[in-house]
Amino acid sequence: MTPKQILDSFSQTLLQDERILSPQERALLTAILQHANAATFGNPETQHSIRSVIASSVGEIVAQRAFAVLGRSIVEGILQSTATPAREATRTGGEYLGPKDPQPPTAPAPSPGFEPLLPSPPSPGPQPPHIVARRAVSSTAVGVAERPRNLPAHCVVLDEFLAPQEVADLTRFTLEHEADFQASEVVAPHSEGGVVNYEHRSSRVLMDTGKYQDILLSRIKATLPEILSKLGLQEFTIAGVEAQITASNDGDFFHFHSDNTSERVASRYLTFVYFFHREPRGFEGGELRIHDARLENGEYVSEGTYQTIVPQQNQIVFFPCELLHEITPVTCRSKEFADSRFTLNGWLRR
Repeated sequence: MTPKQILDSFSQTLLQDERILSPQERALLTAILQHANAATFGNPETQHSIRSVIASSVGEIVAQRAFAVLGRSIVEGILQSTATPAREATRTGGEYLGPKDPQPPTAPAPSPGFEPLLPSPPSPGPQPPHIVARRAVSSTAVGVAERPRNLPAHCVVLDEFLAPQEVADLTRFTLEHEADFQASEVVAPHSEGGVVNYEHRSSRVLMDTGKYQDILLSRIKATLPEILSKLGLQEFTIAGVEAQITASNDGDFFHFHSDNTSERVASRYLTFVYFFHREPRGFEGGELRIHDARLENGEYVSEGTYQTIVPQQNQIVFFPCELLHEITPVTCRSKEFADSRFTLNGWLRR
C-alpha cells in the first residue's frame, strides 16, 4: 500500500470510532460542509479555503482524541496484564463505551445508612467497585415478587455526548437561571409529592430545562438500542420523560436511594445523568456510586461493593432506575454557584 492508502485506511477507521467522532458530530460536520458549499456558490477557491480551515480544526480534535484513546488503551493493557487475581475478582459487569482509566480504591467517607423517604483530580470512566463497611438499604412499595433477588451494579457511559456549542449554551442557560433553582426534594413512598430532607439529599434543582431536555432526548433516542443492549434491558416505548438540572455545591450530597422506589415513580425505567460544568472546573467530589445489591426482607441492601463514576465534562451515564446509588459530597472552595457540579439528569418512563 502507498502512504496515502495507509493514511486513508487509518482515517476511515477513526471515522467509524464513535470515541473519536460521534454520530452527532459527523452529522453536524456534514451540515456545516453542505452549508459552506451552498454559501460559496460553487467558487472553488473559496470552497478550498473553507475546507482547509475546517479540516485543520477537525484534524486537531481527532488527533487529540485518538492519542488519548490509544494512550488509555495501552495503560489499560499494561494494568490488565499485571492485575492480581484478588483485584480481578472484585470487578463487576459494568459496561463502558468510552475510554477506561482504572483508579485504585480509596477509603470511602463514612456515611450512615438511610431508610429513604420514598466531591484529587478526576479520572474518567466507571471505576472498579470498592468495598464499603456500611449497610445501605432502599425500601419500596413495588411488589417483592416483581423484583430480582440480586441487582449487580451496571452502567453505560458515553463521552462527548453533545456538540461543544451545545455544552456552552447549556452552561450559559444554567448560570443565567441561578435564581430559579430550588431546594431538591426526595420522593416519599406514601406522599403525593416530594419533600425536602437535608439529612438525605442536599442540592438545588431547576425543573424548567428549556430546550435542552429535547436536545438531550434526541441524542438519547439515537443511541438507546445500543444502550439497552449493553445493559441487558429490553427495548421499550418511552411513555414519558422527566428531566431537571441539578446544581451541587460545597457539602451537597445524595445518600443511598433508588429512582423508582414508590408507586408514584414505579414506571421509571432508565436513569440518565449528563455531567457538565464551567471551565476551569471549580469543584471536586460529587462521584456517582452505583452499588451491587441484594433483596433482603423486602429491601435492597448494598453488597458492600460499588462502581464509581467521576463526573467528566460532556459525559452521560445510563443505568436501570432500580439500582441502588448515591452521590458523594461535593467540595467547592469558592462556594460560587457557577463553580457547582451540574447535571442534566432524569428518567425515561415506560
